[in-house]
Amino acid sequence: MQRNRSTPDGTQWINGTPEVLVFDVNETLIDFESISPLFEKVFGDRRVLREWLANLIMYSMTVTLSGLYKDYFSLGQGLLRMAGEIHGVEVTASDIDEIKQGMLTMPAHPDVEPGLRLLQNAGFRMVTLTNSPPNPNGKSPLEQAGLAPYFERQFHIESTRSYKPAPLVYNLVAQELEVAPSNCMMIATHVWDTVGAQSTGFTGGLLTRPGNAPLPLGGLPQPHIVAPDLPGLASELITRCRS
Repeated sequence: MQRNRSTPDGTQWINGTPEVLVFDVNETLIDFESISPLFEKVFGDRRVLREWLANLIMYSMTVTLSGLYKDYFSLGQGLLRMAGEIHGVEVTASDIDEIKQGMLTMPAHPDVEPGLRLLQNAGFRMVTLTNSPPNPNGKSPLEQAGLAPYFERQFHIESTRSYKPAPLVYNLVAQELEVAPSNCMMIATHVWDTVGAQSTGFTGGLLTRPGNAPLPLGGLPQPHIVAPDLPGLASELITRCRS
């Protein structure tokens, strides 16, 4: 039986409990900060990683809204050269290749596997949805991090040629899994991702990793669960859905 459950701010679960947990990958499961030494090596300042990553998110949305498409790694490479122009640094082909390889081999956050085990033992279906393309020449970042066995499928945005948070991307996941959007929960560390998913009917779970927080703005969907780490989110979700 489906049940509506209230969140602390008074909003409701949409049609009850989620059956499928859809995880973002970059920063949510995998530690992007692990490649900050590469940015320090190239730019002399590891903080350029955050500048570059913010631009990668912004320009991925830009190309989608403009009706264009460039794959994630090509876009990232162009933005590395842009950062070089901004900071007066020559970014070489070997620099770009080293950062690309670093992105393919980032480790998982230490809290992720314990949280995934809790959710797996509670019987949730779990998949991933990422802007990053698959690696045609080897393991995916999720496989490199040792997390792939927890997920029944790994979804990428390439088949839609649209980046998150375009509604088409989230709807594709629900359609492919043959479940209603209302039976899916998007779990991410970025509010723009939970907002995008919730606008299509998903429920939302937000991990407030360093540098991330809810956006308390009326008229925008608020996450149904907010937690600082995945075991905390898993425990709250299990309590709500299994009680």
